[in-house]
Amino acid sequence: MKYSISKLQALRALFAQSGHQPDDPEDASLKAIIGLGNPGQKYANTRHNLGFMVIDELVRQLQAGTPRDRFKAQIWETLANEQRLALVKPQTYMNLSGVSVQQVKNWYKLRNDEMLVIYDDVDLEFGSLRLKMDGSAGGHNGLSSIIQSLGAGDVPRLRIGIGRGRAATTSHVLAGFSGSDADQLAGTIQSAASAAMLWRREGPVTAMNLVNQRPRPSKPPNVQQEDPRAVSPDIKENQEPA
Repeated sequence: MKYSISKLQALRALFAQSGHQPDDPEDASLKAIIGLGNPGQKYANTRHNLGFMVIDELVRQLQAGTPRDRFKAQIWETLANEQRLALVKPQTYMNLSGVSVQQVKNWYKLRNDEMLVIYDDVDLEFGSLRLKMDGSAGGHNGLSSIIQSLGAGDVPRLRIGIGRGRAATTSHVLAGFSGSDADQLAGTIQSAASAAMLWRREGPVTAMNLVNQRPRPSKPPNVQQEDPRAVSPDIKENQEPA
């Protein structure tokens, strides 16, 4: 079952009105929110770029200004409720996201648990959100690159459901939004942005309790698909994804 706009609005209101205190309210250290995607106008409005779209929404909400181009990424440094925050969009193409993330981690001297990675997930129905603090890449090549570069899977991640659709997986993730998905897109992006800020503001335990408290998605349609691990096969830097 897909979530209506009204339910997404209710979820955002729940985030805003939770009233919980941060896990560590005195923590003023910088944390990074990293949205995954592919650079260039060709991919700007595709499902695979939902991570980028959430960063754009956070930049808008926080009035973060103009990014700096460094560490093979666009980076905005800003404050959110007096907490330091770096918003990051790696520009290496999806399969080399770890190259940029490793450089960002080293420069800001971050622990893995001080970075939140946001990306699309075909195994969740459209509009669903799942927040987790560690685990495998689950077939997502962008996260796989990050885990390989960091040498561990203990990096927090926010998965945004895009469903499997009826097209081959590669075609589906590199396509734009249509129908009910397009109708829900703005609300989904805003909900994901709220979830990311909840993680930054109140810590992982409270954030997971609120973000993950919805019903499990329904079973996807039984159609022939490519293995999701085949999405965006290995590419060299500055090459386009398949």
